Amino acid sequence: MSKVATVLLLLGLLLPARRLLAQNLQFHYDLRHTLAPAANSSNFPSLSFEYFKNSDTLNHGAFLFKLQADLTGQRHNQGQLYTQLTQTLRYWKPQVQLALNYTAGLGVTPDGYGFYLTSTLGAGLAYPFQWKGAFLSVNALYRYTAFERPSYDPQLTFYFGRGFFHYKLFAAGSLVGWTENRNQGTPETSQFTGKKIAFFGDPQLWFTVRKGLAVGSRVNVYYHLLSTKDQVQLYPTLGIKHLF
Repeated sequence: MSKVATVLLLLGLLLPARRLLAQNLQFHYDLRHTLAPAANSSNFPSLSFEYFKNSDTLNHGAFLFKLQADLTGQRHNQGQLYTQLTQTLRYWKPQVQLALNYTAGLGVTPDGYGFYLTSTLGAGLAYPFQWKGAFLSVNALYRYTAFERPSYDPQLTFYFGRGFFHYKLFAAGSLVGWTENRNQGTPETSQFTGKKIAFFGDPQLWFTVRKGLAVGSRVNVYYHLLSTKDQVQLYPTLGIKHLF
């Protein structure tokens, strides 16, 4: 997704400073094998760490670092590691912000062969706003994907978040859509031409159990990411989050 975009970034962009939490740890148990056993060999745990900090001179903007480890290996050893760096900046009075984004990752197949998640670089504009109690932001980026045959594409990201019952219940997440080359410069994709549309989403719902601790669920939404078929794949998780 860019696999991009996360709840903490949304909070940093949009919520008042007194509500910001600098970092959090999340544990999820992904249930994709239970829902689609033919396409997924097993369910698996996932761990993530997110760090956020206000950064620009007008106190409007954010820096986000996210590290996610999926324990997809045998005996739930770490099978994939994903990294995201996102920076928004505003040195002027209009609410439009400069947005910069980088994603990358590494992984290991069940047979022990290594692979990497293709690096992406994005630059563009972000516009945060509020509507009927919800905190929203739209980011429009120009994206470079480092395939063997590099891809240059538009990317549109929509962040959302809304608290209920004095933020006892919080719904948030991101929806990211972009295009990329069908021919990535590899033998497996050499017969394809043109562009394809890809999509990732991670809507989440969290219930605060006590200060700094919440339980909830995230739904990972994929289109043209895990499969070449024209189908949307939805994989929910059970999660726990510690904010500190």
